[in-house]
Amino acid sequence: MHRRHFLRFSALGGSTLALGSLGFWRNVYAAPATPSVGAGPYGPLADSPDAQGLRLPRGFTSRVIARSGDVVPGTDYAWHMAPDGGACFAQPDGGWIYACNSETTPDGGVSSVRFDAKGNVTGAWRILSGTHVNCAGGPTPWGTWLSCEEHPRGLVWECEPSRPGQGVARPALGAFTHEAVAVDPIGRRLYLTEDTPTGRLYRFTSAKWPSLEEGTLEAARVTGDPRTGVKVQWVPVSPQAPAAMQAAGRETTAFPGGEGCWYDGGVVYFTTKHDNRVWALTPLTGRLEVLYDAATYPSAPLRGVDNVTVSRARELFICEDGDDLQMCLLTPDRKVTPFLQVMGHAGSELAGAAFSPDGKRLYFSSQRGSDRRGVTYEVKGPFRARG
Repeated sequence: MHRRHFLRFSALGGSTLALGSLGFWRNVYAAPATPSVGAGPYGPLADSPDAQGLRLPRGFTSRVIARSGDVVPGTDYAWHMAPDGGACFAQPDGGWIYACNSETTPDGGVSSVRFDAKGNVTGAWRILSGTHVNCAGGPTPWGTWLSCEEHPRGLVWECEPSRPGQGVARPALGAFTHEAVAVDPIGRRLYLTEDTPTGRLYRFTSAKWPSLEEGTLEAARVTGDPRTGVKVQWVPVSPQAPAAMQAAGRETTAFPGGEGCWYDGGVVYFTTKHDNRVWALTPLTGRLEVLYDAATYPSAPLRGVDNVTVSRARELFICEDGDDLQMCLLTPDRKVTPFLQVMGHAGSELAGAAFSPDGKRLYFSSQRGSDRRGVTYEVKGPFRARG
């Protein structure tokens, strides 16, 4: 993989560690988040869905970018089935690419959609083929997409979003039921979730940063009360099998149903679906906290936590798998509110939330749509630049 984009993480929609940011988050998340009474920072959802079937706050609009099995408008490429995790990548001409997984088998893989500087679709193509159940993943600071296979012998594949027909397996990151991965460019490590009832939280340390060919894989062992903050230690594990199946697994901690994972501002955010929690890990201090626990608030709007991304205002946008198919917002003042809702797609899940490099457009998919065919959307509007 080419490293010409190394350390351009801010252009990919993430952010580097700013002085004082750790103290900011410590104060903000001194207690678990609570459901908001009334509308969130963007106002209430519209009473009726728009032409695309989305309920959005006032001032926001949507369009369909692609439908599974149909040619992406403006291109000659048919969009893949079961669109899942994704991320946006800035391009030299001011445009961007949205890379998106296909959670199918056989032949899952990854597709890309190219946008020009005005947001017009100019191309689409397949960047990874021959893999299975590509669920979520994560962007790297050097401009590649890490696509994760969600099956017992699944691997992480590193792909260049702009190049059709490639992708390299990275077995050093482990062979297990991968979900997502987040890259910490300050600590120079990767954090990975595992989507099983006994899944672990993993950490990968490269032997020669930023190469992912060799390194040390570890699983987390936590002590303390997760509601008030725990300390994390790391236990070396073999990349050849899930940590729970190894002798070292008895020393590590289960995170049931690990889902989305995203790095921003010195914090690794991730979700666990079997207990409906949103977590925050601060690698610099080793502190791990629960930001949101649905069991604490039975009437809270967020259930079925899945993919997660972070806006420029440090708002967490969290997709639902099932429930009422909302994408919910976790704000820096610890409030949980719906941001959008997809109507008429019973039995689907939302996935692939990612912002364009300028933070003004949000991409995501309804994986199975209304007819078992996925739909990939763009939402545009007055996203906040600051919290």
